[in-house]
Amino acid sequence: MSLASFPGIVQTALELGLISSLTVLALFLSYSMLNVCDLSTDGCFTLGAAVGAVVAIAGHPLLSIPAAMLAGVISGFVTAFLQTKMGINSLLSGIIVNTGLYSVTIGIMGGSSLLSMNKTETVFTAMKALTETTFLAPYFKLIVAVIAVALVTAFLSVFLRTKLGLAIRATGNNPDMVRSSSINTTFTTIVGLCVSNSFTALSGCLLAQSQKSVNIDIGSGMVTVALASLLIGGIFAGKKGGITARAIGAVLGAFIFRLVYAIALRFNMPAFMLKLVSSVIVIIAISAPYLKSRFPDFKRRMLHKKTMQKAEKEAEQC
Repeated sequence: MSLASFPGIVQTALELGLISSLTVLALFLSYSMLNVCDLSTDGCFTLGAAVGAVVAIAGHPLLSIPAAMLAGVISGFVTAFLQTKMGINSLLSGIIVNTGLYSVTIGIMGGSSLLSMNKTETVFTAMKALTETTFLAPYFKLIVAVIAVALVTAFLSVFLRTKLGLAIRATGNNPDMVRSSSINTTFTTIVGLCVSNSFTALSGCLLAQSQKSVNIDIGSGMVTVALASLLIGGIFAGKKGGITARAIGAVLGAFIFRLVYAIALRFNMPAFMLKLVSSVIVIIAISAPYLKSRFPDFKRRMLHKKTMQKAEKEAEQC
């Protein structure tokens, strides 16, 4: 990897990081705010990619965005319904929906596991046409990603301060107290998962249109990547930061994750090792806060050990 190629690596990581940060923001809402571990993320991401691709191929690139988000809302509603109305554990309901979405997505893609959009008009080609004669031409993908992330971040910042948003946050913190306050926790859970899954589907839609193709495995491992990015972002924003600061931290975490991933690719690492790289990054991201909290105790024990060794040497000399 040369220094000349580094700006290109940063731009690619920024583009992919911003697109995947929409999934991170979805987990920020469902996991951090609502305290629900939604394992349907992978399937919902692929669903959004497939719906967006099919609608774009049909000649409606702008309509593909709300169509994908609507598909995500439906996915989130089913997950929340299983959890709140059917008495199924939140982890199991996510796994069930994730499994079912595989067949649904294949059906949407017409029985194929791969769709190509090489000659399809997308939101990215539309932006490319708009910026073609300007200095922003090389950054058309980045512009689309920035607009999407800015809108979602602004929406979350405002929404989570509304009466409904505060009720969703309270449901995640203390559901028993919320019920005693005559707030319908079933409704807040359903709304929270519908909104978060719409962001996940939007992320999948934009990624598929960015790379001009969608396959059935496009969302594989997204929940792990998003969770790691969310935890990395938490290092910068902290748990006690404001909603906007924490959301921006989540976006920054997604960029850092993608940057590390992109740098690993530049070292000619074999393709089969990339999943291992992702796993190592996730382990570091998850364990870092714990190891940081344990470091003073470790330092104290090492100091005590050195003191004891010194005392033993002095005793031997006497």
